[in-house]
Amino acid sequence: DDDDDEEQASKEQDSCDGAIKKDKCVPGIIYLGHIPPRFRPKHLRNMLSVYGEIGRIFLQPEDHQVRRKKKKSGSRRLDFTEGWVEFRDKRVAKRVALSLHTTPMGTHKRQRFFSDLWNMKYLHRFQWTHLSERLAYEQTVLQQRLRAEVSQAKRETNFYLNNVEKSVRLDKRRKRRKDGEQVSEKSWDFTQRQTEEEIQKKKRASKTGQHLKKARLIEQKSQSNVSLLAKIFNSSKSE
Repeated sequence: DDDDDEEQASKEQDSCDGAIKKDKCVPGIIYLGHIPPRFRPKHLRNMLSVYGEIGRIFLQPEDHQVRRKKKKSGSRRLDFTEGWVEFRDKRVAKRVALSLHTTPMGTHKRQRFFSDLWNMKYLHRFQWTHLSERLAYEQTVLQQRLRAEVSQAKRETNFYLNNVEKSVRLDKRRKRRKDGEQVSEKSWDFTQRQTEEEIQKKKRASKTGQHLKKARLIEQKSQSNVSLLAKIFNSSKSE
């Protein structure tokens, strides 16, 4: 079966080479959902290059937190979680994904990675630029998350240091009190923000004051007018 697959792949590759002048071959990309430990891009290229010409390969490294835990335990090995492989001809990529999916990665029992199975899926209309955009986005998100973690750590550190300083000052103050020294207590004055009810009450009082002021002015004017009329009438009577 493997020989037949290789022969069919070589035929498709030759057909692609013959048609390259008329119609350029469209590359196809296969997604790998499982990457065994110690599996490297060179292993992937060696295993799949027998089925057709391979272009670019990318294996996603494991999460940095997992990597950090492994380093603490003494392991320096870098493993991968998923991957993408590009075939020059998408027809070859489709056939490889269909024929190798859920089959052993090795052809012989003594061969490395024989106990692992291929987990393949052909990505329809998927281009390598899509992968590049996704990786760039994930890198940006990772950097933002790291910056947020660093900022949070700084805030927690500053909060802890401030509490330590306050605790030291309080201990010194208690010690001076115990020794009979005069300790000046710091007074704190707080200005509480006005409530909505207080604001409305203040506005009503202001309006009432304005009305009273206007009423007083009117009353004063009326009194002055009355006194003026009285003077006029008194003067006319005297004449």
